[in-house]
Amino acid sequence: MADQLGDIGVPYASTIAQGVVFVAIFFVIYTVGRATLGPLSSRAMEARGLDAHARKPLNKLVNFLILFAAVTIAFGTAGFGDFLTAITTVGAAATLAIGFALQNIIQNFAAGILIFSEKPFRIGDWIEWGDNAGVVEDISLRVTRVRTFDNELLTVPNSSLTDDVVKNPVAKDQLRVKFVFGIGYEDDIEKATEIIVEEAETHDGILDDPAPSVRVVELGDSSVGLQSRIWIGNPARSDFVKIRGEYVKAVKERFDDEGVNIPYPNRTIGGGLELSNVEGIAEPMD
Repeated sequence: MADQLGDIGVPYASTIAQGVVFVAIFFVIYTVGRATLGPLSSRAMEARGLDAHARKPLNKLVNFLILFAAVTIAFGTAGFGDFLTAITTVGAAATLAIGFALQNIIQNFAAGILIFSEKPFRIGDWIEWGDNAGVVEDISLRVTRVRTFDNELLTVPNSSLTDDVVKNPVAKDQLRVKFVFGIGYEDDIEKATEIIVEEAETHDGILDDPAPSVRVVELGDSSVGLQSRIWIGNPARSDFVKIRGEYVKAVKERFDDEGVNIPYPNRTIGGGLELSNVEGIAEPMD
């Protein structure tokens, strides 16, 4: 092509010919890549069960790689070898400098890819990490947005969720809920156990299989600790809080009716009185 253009007196014939070859090769590779690799990557992501919000940024990344490959191959084919080498050298240096400057962003980006691929949680899941808890509202390649139960929006860097232990109580179909009831030393343990189990069996939100169970777990200063273990199905934060509250209230009312005492655990410190409360604990199914 350069020779033909030179024969007819076209100036810069070689450069023009290289430009035409570059445009033609780039157009072919980019068009074919978008038409083939794009749908293939989309089907692969769908097969892995990635949500639409997760596929969108990954599809953009695939399109960028296709663009980069098309430009690189077109430069080489058109004979811009020296120019391509210069661009590569400058690009490598710039990438190194940008990498140091944007280390945290790159780390969060890599963590976002891990979250999308391993799926430790999804949008709508209730998660807990560190001293924080809430419902996942959005997951991007850099940050995850979590709505707390006080209606606060937390924007969490993805690396914070991949480097820390994240509890996902709703990851399975069943959730075990544990609650410690304290009764007096003079009270009948068998009678209290029977009340705790009966109230669990009569609650519609508590599963019969696995069956509710009670264990003596502690001998406190002023009470005997009976740990109730119940299971709820299709757990959500609202269901967990509602069912646990109704269940504890029902047991407390039965204790009052049956004369089972719930003493205040206390101890004297420096002449003052400190009161403590028992707490419920939720665990995901093993």
